[in-house]
Amino acid sequence: MEGKVAVLGDADFVMPFSALGLDTFAVGQRPEQIIESARKIIDDKYTLVVVAENIAPMAEEVFSTQQNLPTPCIVVVPFTTASGGFATKSLGEALKRAMGINILQNND
Repeated sequence: MEGKVAVLGDADFVMPFSALGLDTFAVGQRPEQIIESARKIIDDKYTLVVVAENIAPMAEEVFSTQQNLPTPCIVVVPFTTASGGFATKSLGEALKRAMGINILQNND
């Protein structure tokens, strides 16, 4: 499968991806700017979207409408800030949709 890759996050997060030639969307912490960039990513039909964990909660409103579609594949990754658990939760939900169970869930 071929397609475009988008990276959404602050300038420090997207810089290495930009050096690889990927399409990057550097945003600040303003929710309006994050939502606008997330909508542009969806409208431009990217296949893979890499999102910084600290940005993901604000972009979730836009990306949640895409979660049951085959594309885009939205991957939330932690960066330099302490992980708030959003990336793990997001990955767990994707695994549950794909496999029927969340293998990351702690079942103590």
